Amino acid sequence: MRWDIFCKVIDNHGDLGVCWRLARALARGGDPVRLWVDDASALAWMAPQGCPGVEVLAWDDKPIAAEHLATSAAPDVLIEAFGCDPVPAVVAQFAQAMEKDGRKRCWINLEYLSAEPYVERLHGLPSPVFRGPGAGLTKHFFYPGFTSATGGLLREDDLAARQAAFDRKGWLASQGIDWRGERLVSLFSYEPPALASLLAQLKSAPEPTRLVVTSGRATAAVRALCPSGEPGGALSIHWLAHVLQEDFDHLLWSCDLNFVRGEDSLVRGLWAGAPLVWQIYPQDDDAHHEKLNAFLDWLQAPESLRRFHHGWNGFARAALAWPQAAEFASWRQAAHAARARLLAQPDLVTNLRRFVAQKS
Repeated sequence: MRWDIFCKVIDNHGDLGVCWRLARALARGGDPVRLWVDDASALAWMAPQGCPGVEVLAWDDKPIAAEHLATSAAPDVLIEAFGCDPVPAVVAQFAQAMEKDGRKRCWINLEYLSAEPYVERLHGLPSPVFRGPGAGLTKHFFYPGFTSATGGLLREDDLAARQAAFDRKGWLASQGIDWRGERLVSLFSYEPPALASLLAQLKSAPEPTRLVVTSGRATAAVRALCPSGEPGGALSIHWLAHVLQEDFDHLLWSCDLNFVRGEDSLVRGLWAGAPLVWQIYPQDDDAHHEKLNAFLDWLQAPESLRRFHHGWNGFARAALAWPQAAEFASWRQAAHAARARLLAQPDLVTNLRRFVAQKS
């Protein structure tokens, strides 16, 4: 099957990260993929080698050249990621091909990840198209999720094998991290309200911590609090440059605790199997609070981990408290159990292929 994926980058790398992982997984399964994206600049460091079978196309305000459409086949599956509207010319080509050859094609609205109850209710439902070149066609909602009643999560077939063969010390050395057994914590965040509190608690902790800070907003947030780059006490910092998607996985596999944000890094943190703290993307009227609590319910998060998430995400009257040893052990147990539950379910690409086959 031929797949067209449309992606608009809002203000971070997560949208493109998810779409690139999806495109790569489909192509590795033998299907050609066109990834239409309005800002592909992050691929220069995220995936500089590209992927055989994936063609990255610029999605801008310029009309698509008629000769390009004339020399390319219509997609069998059209995916609009996160509610973006695909290029009208491609939708027209898609609709015309369906009318001409009588073969069913599938139009997917790939939605945001959530553990809230509505996901199971809406997953797979049809959405008739009434306007534009696709009028008369039907989209279908496809929701990623954490249960077997959803679309599942992106996961590579060789993930477990790669994790089993991973050389933690060797990878850390390749990144210039002279690891000597201290606690490793990764930080991939926006500007968390409790960041200053976290740094202060790690500085005064009884055991040493190496904080590996990712490039971008996390680095800017920490440097604003530590202009010298050396916080002192029991805390040391390694400033990480932009890394490949595979190396971001390696970072998460290397650390004892991972601070993640958005959607793509949350999923990768779950596959890492280590305790994680999620900074959810803030929404108006604190709508993200309900979304975060639904995730914590699914995670079966211990009370100390729930409180920590609330403090990290700026919930009112929620203070950040670094866990005691027994509490941290319960965080680790919850992470391992959650990963095991997810591994027992089909991955997103498997579910997506099955869904498309049923609708075609």
